[in-house]
Amino acid sequence: MTREPRLYDISVTVNRDTPEWPGDSAFASEWSTTISGGDSVNVSVMRSSPHVGTHADAPLHVRDGWPGSHELPLDAFCGRAIVVDVTRSDGPITLALLAASMPGDLAERIGRSPRVLLKTGRTIATGHFPEEWPTLSEECARALLGHGARLVGVDCPSVDERKSKSLPVHHMLFSGNACLLENLDLRRVPAGDYELMAFPLKLMGMDAAPVRAVLREI
Repeated sequence: MTREPRLYDISVTVNRDTPEWPGDSAFASEWSTTISGGDSVNVSVMRSSPHVGTHADAPLHVRDGWPGSHELPLDAFCGRAIVVDVTRSDGPITLALLAASMPGDLAERIGRSPRVLLKTGRTIATGHFPEEWPTLSEECARALLGHGARLVGVDCPSVDERKSKSLPVHHMLFSGNACLLENLDLRRVPAGDYELMAFPLKLMGMDAAPVRAVLREI
């Protein structure tokens, strides 16, 4: 009997305890109608920043006039991806570290799996917002774009440093037509090649959109 390919849900569960970016709008929900209260159906209401939990940033997030969430290209969020374990990094993710963490020729691996998911070990899925996390060096970001990366995803809250105001990695990747996923949960996913499915919700003109991110073994 052929075994079905395993699916990995790499989305952070969103509830009232999900850590939000400090100062951002936390997730909140309530019931507007309930069957127990005499209504015919249960209907809930929620409010949240779109950056709470697993989400796709839109270029509009970092520059006025750039595309919003409804304009994100769907093909970037579906297809072959590679999970790269960089948990041993405490500083910038250098090109040398990335190459050492991806067996084989770097250009060939990215060419075959152009969606690069970085496993840093600093996920909010633990229930805590990390104080810091490793981010891509400028050289590394340029190399990813030069080798044809369509998407970069991270399991930490941002592709940039927590205290960054200029957000250089966001700007560089968006300028290179790459898409971004943040707040993934890669704790149970071994490094290697997969198929990614992580479509952003079609929210009009917003700076980010929640996604349900899933990896499938290949």
